[in-house]
Amino acid sequence: MNYITQDKLVILGAAGAIGSNMTQSALSMGLTPNVCMYDPFEKGLEGAAEEIWHCAFPEARVTWTTDIKEALSGARYLISSGGAPRKEGMTREDLLKGNTEIAAQLGKDIRAHAPDLTFGVIIFNPADITGLTTQVHSGLAPGKIGTLAALDSTRLQSALAQHFGIPQDQVENCRTYGGHGEMMAVFPSRAKISGAPLTDLIGTDRLSHEDWEKILERVKQGGKRIIQLRGRSSYQSPSHQSLLMVKAVMDGQGYPWPSGVYVDDPATGFEKIMMAMETELGPEGLTWSLPEGDNEEQNALRESYRHLAKLRDEVIAMGVLPPLEEWSRVNSNL
Repeated sequence: MNYITQDKLVILGAAGAIGSNMTQSALSMGLTPNVCMYDPFEKGLEGAAEEIWHCAFPEARVTWTTDIKEALSGARYLISSGGAPRKEGMTREDLLKGNTEIAAQLGKDIRAHAPDLTFGVIIFNPADITGLTTQVHSGLAPGKIGTLAALDSTRLQSALAQHFGIPQDQVENCRTYGGHGEMMAVFPSRAKISGAPLTDLIGTDRLSHEDWEKILERVKQGGKRIIQLRGRSSYQSPSHQSLLMVKAVMDGQGYPWPSGVYVDDPATGFEKIMMAMETELGPEGLTWSLPEGDNEEQNALRESYRHLAKLRDEVIAMGVLPPLEEWSRVNSNL
């Protein structure tokens, strides 16, 4: 089998549905044969590893461990779903304290055991804040840690495709930015429906204002809807999209969706935050640019930033993140 690289990929939270599915998909996609599965739940982890071995992927060298030092040593890539899962009735923010503490320790472990990490993706909720916390404590440069933000955009794409009764790939340039979930900033001016601008259709008999608002609410509650329908949080879509992010760094062929990225640009008004922006993803990691949009869209983006900054400041008050003025001492790259 032809793999893109031989570099080590670590899947954190590999005993769970997301992590075990991600391990299988990474091998199916031919990313690397060198996959290490990590989880503190030893029995479940061994069972997940056994399942992967039973798949009999050619040339695969899958290992598993409950020792984080062993898992991260020599790692060039990682994906972490290793936080507490969101359950029915919970918001992403309900997971704030416990999961940011996990993220802070992950950052410290990266600093200690994987200082040469090429790229890592954080996907456990609230991902914008857990990714930011990992970034600060990791010592890594901005762009080396990203968060999964694509699902808001892909959920918008799929909801529009279902509304118009067209294949999903005929809905182009769906873009949401800012925070993940309820506080996302939707940029409809970027989207096209079978070549027609979405904004030209909103308010017509093809897409009434009422139906558009219903679509927005469905997208914002997309993760909650999956929990209600399946009795558990999403795992197939986050697994697939996070692996595509890693693949883009491995092969340099790009990634078509926004990603969560560390942003600190006082000139734009976005400072010391992890949020979805228009991004490019390649061998050096993530770079970002301010998305183009009308005044309403830009205001929504700034409102989303203010929400994230509030959560960030709560984590600082908890003592999980240091005060803003100390970030450069903790991580000299910031």
